[in-house]
Amino acid sequence: MNSPRKPMSEAAKAKIAESVRKSFEAKRLAKGDTILEAAEAISVTPESVKMKDLTFDPDLFKTLKTHKPIDTLLSSEGGFPKATNFMLVGDPGVGKSTVSMDILADLQDNGAKVLFISGEMDRVDLYRYVQRYPKFGNLDILFMGEYVDQNPKEVIETMLKRGYDVVLIDSFVEVQDTVKEASAMSAKSTEKWLIDLMRHNNLANNDSKKWTSFLCIQQVTKEGVFLGSNKLKHNTTGMMELRFDKDGTRYAMFTKNRRGEIDKKMRFDLSSTGDVSYDLEGQEERAESTTDSSDVLPLDDSDLARRMEILDTLFKSPKKG
Repeated sequence: MNSPRKPMSEAAKAKIAESVRKSFEAKRLAKGDTILEAAEAISVTPESVKMKDLTFDPDLFKTLKTHKPIDTLLSSEGGFPKATNFMLVGDPGVGKSTVSMDILADLQDNGAKVLFISGEMDRVDLYRYVQRYPKFGNLDILFMGEYVDQNPKEVIETMLKRGYDVVLIDSFVEVQDTVKEASAMSAKSTEKWLIDLMRHNNLANNDSKKWTSFLCIQQVTKEGVFLGSNKLKHNTTGMMELRFDKDGTRYAMFTKNRRGEIDKKMRFDLSSTGDVSYDLEGQEERAESTTDSSDVLPLDDSDLARRMEILDTLFKSPKKG
């Protein structure tokens, strides 16, 4: 006859619990997390902050001007805010590269130190733009295609260390992929590296002590789903969309902007040689149509449908096949 099983000691229970914990941790790391990330997740202690205890350099809150109507769309103060990260998406052929380079060139003409990191175009491609928009010829451009066989990660870090007011990245995912393949990194770790590098420079951690802002052209899926993680979402100050309207005209609009208005359309035109022009017609009508009690614009059915589509798809990561 078998003797009754002795109760398990507390020490034995603790040993089994520790063994189970280590097993789960090993499985988590096997899915792609690094040991460093695991250590950070365990060691970080949450900390609350009282804003009254913080101080900032007043220069941080001075916006950078293009002296064009687009300034009113970028921020409530007018101009490109410092230490911010804006994403730009849009319809094919609507003019994402042209508008973003035009903003960059105008900022430079008004005293800002700027850099264009091109992940898609080469010198010949950009030469075509310069023929039509000569001011683009004065931009400092880093062509990532010239460094795919070297160390593009170190190249970008070295360039940003010099310090810039505004950096244009075209496109975020192309630069990410270039570094991923050259450095044998995962997509997740490469995105984390690029976001952390942007945040590092947002905080003026560069040789020129510039509160660097970034304007990043980003791709979307065929369904219109934004390519990016929650980490990218949380570090994005604003999402600007460039779209074709029903009548074929082009417009810019923010669907997210911590520094300015959203759902405010500003039409732009690329037909003029040498400059992007913006149309302020109808802005006064929009202001008059805003109700005093709620300060909310009346939207028609197409606007409501578009807004719901944006809310439903913005920042969703595409499903893995």
